[in-house]
Amino acid sequence: MSRILFVTSSPRGGASLSTKVATALVDRLQAQSPGATVVRRDLAAQPLPHIGEDFVAAQALPAEARSPAQQAALTLADTLVQELFAADVIVIASAMINFGLASTLKSWFDYLMRAGVTFRYDETGVHGLVTGRKKVYLVEAYGGVYSDGPYKPFDFHEPYLRHVLGFIGLTDVETIAVEGVAYGPEAAEKAVAGALDKVSTITAQAA
Repeated sequence: MSRILFVTSSPRGGASLSTKVATALVDRLQAQSPGATVVRRDLAAQPLPHIGEDFVAAQALPAEARSPAQQAALTLADTLVQELFAADVIVIASAMINFGLASTLKSWFDYLMRAGVTFRYDETGVHGLVTGRKKVYLVEAYGGVYSDGPYKPFDFHEPYLRHVLGFIGLTDVETIAVEGVAYGPEAAEKAVAGALDKVSTITAQAA
């Protein structure tokens, strides 16, 4: 049985194009894998608190020495990590905001990036610990066109996402871009249609 972790982060709610396309993708993956379960993390509707002193301190303390607030911060992080490890497929819907990703999605990664838990260092370098046959789909929405042309150097969105995912061991990453949506309704409609066409070609992996 496939387990899908579906992470959304757009502050636009029901108007979000990244969420619209990503939802179509999740629906397709579910249809191809009867019995698949979906865990949804809507980081815009239910934002995670930014990491703070309690979370940082809790990682260095034994359980009996943690304050209730420190334990709560670490318990939240453990829950997010467990969701990631349990997933066979991760679908992340993310819109570029000011050349990068939403702070809500950044907070999610801040809880996940934990030495000794999702990655480790040794004398040969860094090793991601989130391994196995996990597939990641990035559904990305852009107001402009950043895949090519003069604005490509200003895309700090996809490179960051690919880097942090690869850092923890998630290297099988496929991108579905919805570009140029700020160029007017016709451009947005065309971009969504193109992204949905790509979604229609995706085949679920066997768990």
